[in-house]
Amino acid sequence: MPLTDFTLVDVLQKWAQEKGSKTAFTCLSDDDSGARAGDISINFSELDRLVRGIAAELQDRGAEGERVLLLYPPGIDFVAAFLGCLYAGAIAVPSYPPAPSRRDRSSGNRLLGIIHDASPALVLTTSLLRARVESLFDGSGFAGVPVFVTDTAAEDASSGWVRPDFLANQTALLQYTSGATGPPKGVLISHTNLLDNLGLIHCALDITEEDTGVNWLPPYHDMGLIGGLLQPVYEGSKVTLVSPVAFLQRPFRWLEAISRTRATVSGGPNFAYDLCVKRITAEQKDLLDLSCWRVALNGAEPIVPSTLHAFETAFASCGFSAGTWSPCYGMAETTLFVCGGPRKNRPLSRRFDRAALEDNRAVLLNDTETAGSDLAICGSPPSGVRILIVDSATCKEAADTTVGEVWVGGLSVGQGYWNNAELTGHAFQAYLSDTGEGPFLRTGDLGFLFDGDLFVTGRLQDQIILGGRCVAPQHLESVAESSHGSLRAGASSAFLTHPVDSGYVIVVAELEREALNSVDPESVIAAVRENVRRKCSVELHSVLLLKTATIPKTTSGKPQRHACRERYLAGSLDCVAEWTHAVSV
Repeated sequence: MPLTDFTLVDVLQKWAQEKGSKTAFTCLSDDDSGARAGDISINFSELDRLVRGIAAELQDRGAEGERVLLLYPPGIDFVAAFLGCLYAGAIAVPSYPPAPSRRDRSSGNRLLGIIHDASPALVLTTSLLRARVESLFDGSGFAGVPVFVTDTAAEDASSGWVRPDFLANQTALLQYTSGATGPPKGVLISHTNLLDNLGLIHCALDITEEDTGVNWLPPYHDMGLIGGLLQPVYEGSKVTLVSPVAFLQRPFRWLEAISRTRATVSGGPNFAYDLCVKRITAEQKDLLDLSCWRVALNGAEPIVPSTLHAFETAFASCGFSAGTWSPCYGMAETTLFVCGGPRKNRPLSRRFDRAALEDNRAVLLNDTETAGSDLAICGSPPSGVRILIVDSATCKEAADTTVGEVWVGGLSVGQGYWNNAELTGHAFQAYLSDTGEGPFLRTGDLGFLFDGDLFVTGRLQDQIILGGRCVAPQHLESVAESSHGSLRAGASSAFLTHPVDSGYVIVVAELEREALNSVDPESVIAAVRENVRRKCSVELHSVLLLKTATIPKTTSGKPQRHACRERYLAGSLDCVAEWTHAVSV
């Protein structure tokens, strides 16, 4: 049964008593030699003792109720520091650690934005990162904030811990959004939110303590933190951690870890599966046995049905089954999970009339009809979650099979945005205008319900409206990327120059690294323009080809269309070639 009457503090202490010697986390080294000497493991008893030691230090420093910034590389040190904050009654604020140089300006600016927004009372980090962290803070206006190094804490400090007398509805976590539609915002997540969401995942995905996981996702946002690290703690199960950088450099490491540890649960955003299809060789596939994999999560925006089918085809010989897929929908504002779950042998997607979708109507087509859009099925809402489709202009519930804004209600919905009452009122305190029912979370996502399942069609803020048609930017991006073999999958952005009906449509797309010096840019641009004109009935105003890995993205790999538009207007995109339609004056 889900442990809904406790906090995670009680949950971990329960597992420390009942299964203390069982491994909780194993952090894999990045060594590709096959030797596992660099791997680090910790059992539940050791983890509880380490966490209590960190919590005791935090309590000595008066951190209860205060915001504590966590700056760690992914791994066991991060897990212990995060749980230490919960044990101390402090508010954990996870973020990427500062980069070793100033080359990564986007992540550096994001971190400085979080520091200024959260105004932490204390910073936790490792001894190796301390100097870099202190240097960052010296230049941020927060030079006086104390830095506590946790990997050298006294081993006997755990005896000084006293369980705080906090309430379950107190804030446990300040979870910053990925920044897909604007600057990251800090979502206030309570202990109740955490336990409710973990319980929803437990039931919807049918995960138990007998399951084992592999997680490569960064722990600084909802999918990696809640799904990848806290869910195994909730279940009392084992998870193997793969470095995110190690995965990106060599995707085989992820699937090899699943195969070798016989993991049953793992997942990632849509681009991760694309990366595996593209970069794992036939020789590497011969080394994989994925028949153990029971729940393959895909929680990207959007989930691309063609990616699911391509991955199935590519890894069927390795024992991967189509029934393994668990497409999901969620966001930081709902702690993580809203709906989804194993599809087993049910359809993963359904085809809808594209012209009707552009008119905000959902009209089902046969799978053989070509003039349609395949949309992934995100599942039906589980018990305890309410999903409404609402006309965003009137705030009235939309008719069945009508595209509208997705509103969500339930105990997993966060408490609001930190230090932003106006945005909190708009997003977290929405009520139906005709019935007064609420409050609901306005997700900003567009979608519809069909046969009880949720289908997500895009973002309200990213809509491209042309002559009354609502053209999905992700459809334009997919069509553009498929136009030429030199364009990178999942690395494009489509937007209007102005967020009105009269704006011009711009497409920017990254070139593959090996194509930068070999491809004819004019031929690529011509292919993009023709493909978009033919398949989308859209005349593009500009096409820009960018250098590899330069398009603005969130920490979870989603395109930042607003940031891309801003850089386009400022002329600061890292452009290889550009075409713009000459507009007569």
